[in-house]
Amino acid sequence: MFGQYLKNFDSRELKRVETEYLVVGGGIAGLFTAWSAYQQGAKVTIITKQSIIDSNTDKAQGGIAAAIGKHDSPEIHMQDTLVAGAGLCNESAVKMLVTEGVDRIEELIKIGVNFDQGVDGIALAWEGCHSRARVLHANGDSTGAEVIRGLREKIAKTPEITIMEYQVLVDLLVEDNTCYGALVFDSQSQTFHIFQSKVVVLATGGIGQLYKHTTNPEVATADGIAAAWRAGAEIMDMEFVQFHPTALALTGMPSFLISEAVRGEGAILRNIHHERFMPNYHEMAELAPRDVVSKAIFNEMTNTASHHVLLDITHLDSQRIKDRFPMIVATCLRYGLDITRQLIPVAPAAHYMMGGIKINMWGETSIEGLFCCGESSCIGVHGANRLASNSLLEGLVISERVARRYASLKEIRKQKQRIFSNHQLKIATSYDYEELRSSVKNIMEKKVGLLRTAEGLSEALDWFEQWERLFDYEVNNVMEIEVRNMLTVGKLVAEAAILRTESRGGHFRQDYPYTVAGWCKHILLKSS
Repeated sequence: MFGQYLKNFDSRELKRVETEYLVVGGGIAGLFTAWSAYQQGAKVTIITKQSIIDSNTDKAQGGIAAAIGKHDSPEIHMQDTLVAGAGLCNESAVKMLVTEGVDRIEELIKIGVNFDQGVDGIALAWEGCHSRARVLHANGDSTGAEVIRGLREKIAKTPEITIMEYQVLVDLLVEDNTCYGALVFDSQSQTFHIFQSKVVVLATGGIGQLYKHTTNPEVATADGIAAAWRAGAEIMDMEFVQFHPTALALTGMPSFLISEAVRGEGAILRNIHHERFMPNYHEMAELAPRDVVSKAIFNEMTNTASHHVLLDITHLDSQRIKDRFPMIVATCLRYGLDITRQLIPVAPAAHYMMGGIKINMWGETSIEGLFCCGESSCIGVHGANRLASNSLLEGLVISERVARRYASLKEIRKQKQRIFSNHQLKIATSYDYEELRSSVKNIMEKKVGLLRTAEGLSEALDWFEQWERLFDYEVNNVMEIEVRNMLTVGKLVAEAAILRTESRGGHFRQDYPYTVAGWCKHILLKSS
C-alpha cells in the first residue's frame, strides 16, 4: 500500500527525474545531508520548495550550542538538555548530540563558516537553561544565514550535488513499506513530475505556519510530516510545540523573533506597568526554560489585560547592542522602534516542533529507504521542551549520520522502476483555500495553542474532521497542497494533545496543569 496521493496521475505519463539520492529541503539539515553524502561518494539532488534561501535556518538568530568552551563539557551540555526536556528526552540521542556535535562544528569551520570571535577564540553566548556560555554565533544575530552561506558556497562548487528550486513535495512514492521517490509539483511550470531515487531524505522543516503568530517563514507548512503520515510512517510527540517567549508584538506588524540571546546578554522582561516579573516564576528568571518563560508572559498578559509584555535592554551600552544584534536592531528600526532607547513589546509565538517523523539514531523512519532529519524529524533529543540553540546542532548531527548510514546500505538499495497510479480522486470543486488557510491558523491559535483544554481540543478535532472530505479531490496548485498538509498536521497536533492528560514542557493543559510521572512516555501516531 502507498500513500493517499493528492493528484490523479499515472507515473508513466509524467516526466521522470532519476537520482541516486533525493534530499527534500534546503535548510541546514538538507544541505549538510547533501554535503555529507557527497563526502561518502554519493550523487545528490536537493529540491527546495521556494528558493534555496527560504528556510528556517536562514532566519535562525541565536546560534548553535556546543560544548567547546574551556569550562564546559559534553556531559554538562547533556545535563542541561535533559533538564530543559522535562523528563522526556531520549538520553542515548542526547549523548550522541552533545558528543558528535563538537566534531560537526569543526566541520562547519573547515567548510568556511565564520563564527564571531572573542578574546580567547570563538565567542560563546549564554542562553536560557544553559549552565555555561556555549552558543556559537555569527554576524551577531545572523548565525543561520552564515551557516547556509558557507554550505551553499561549497555545494555550488560541487557538480555531484544538484539543486532544483521551486519543487513542492506532494507525496512519497511508497510500496510494500519501501520508498522509491516522490511526486513533486513544479510551481514555476505548474506541472507534476516524479523523482525516483534509491533513498529519500526529508528535511522539510517545521509547522509554524499552522499558527496565526509564528516566527517561522511562509514555507513552514508541515509538508514533510504530512506526506510521511499519508505514506504510513510513524509520527511522534506532536503535542510538543514550542512557543518562543519573545516575538515582536507591534500592532499591524508581522511576528519577528527577538532572540533568546538578547536575554542572555542581560535583557529584562517587564509587564506593561514596567514591573519585572520573571524572578517570581523561576530561580533562573529571564533565562528559565522557554516553556516557563512563555507561560509566565501569558500569565502577565492576562493579569494586565494586555496583548504583550516588554523586553528591556536599554540599561546596556547602546553600541554593544548594535554590535551584538545588528539584524534585530535594524528590523526594529524599520518598524519605528529603537531598542537601545525603547522597550520592545513581545509575546509568545509558535516557533519549533519538538515532535515529527519518528526516526532512529541513524535518521531512518519506519519506512525503508525513507530518512528524515532536522525539525521535521523526532528522535526524542529535545524531549518536551527544546534547549535553546540545540536545533541547528541536531540538524548537523543527524544529517551526517544519515549519510553514513546510507553509505553502508548503498549496495543493498537497488533502484527499481515502479509504476504508481491513482485514479480514485474527484475533480476538485471550488473552495476558498485562502480563507481556509486563515481558519486553520485561527483554530490552532485559539484551541491548540500555548494553553489547552479538552473542550478546546475536541472542538478543534471536530473542525478538522469536517474538512476531511477535501482529501477526496485532486489538487492543482501550491496553495491547495499546503492547506491540506496544514489540515493533516493540525489534526495530528490536536489528537496528541488531547491524549496527553498532563502538562509537560511545551504542552500545557489548563484542565491537567501538573506533570504526572506515569506520563513519562511518547505518543506514537500512524495512519491506518
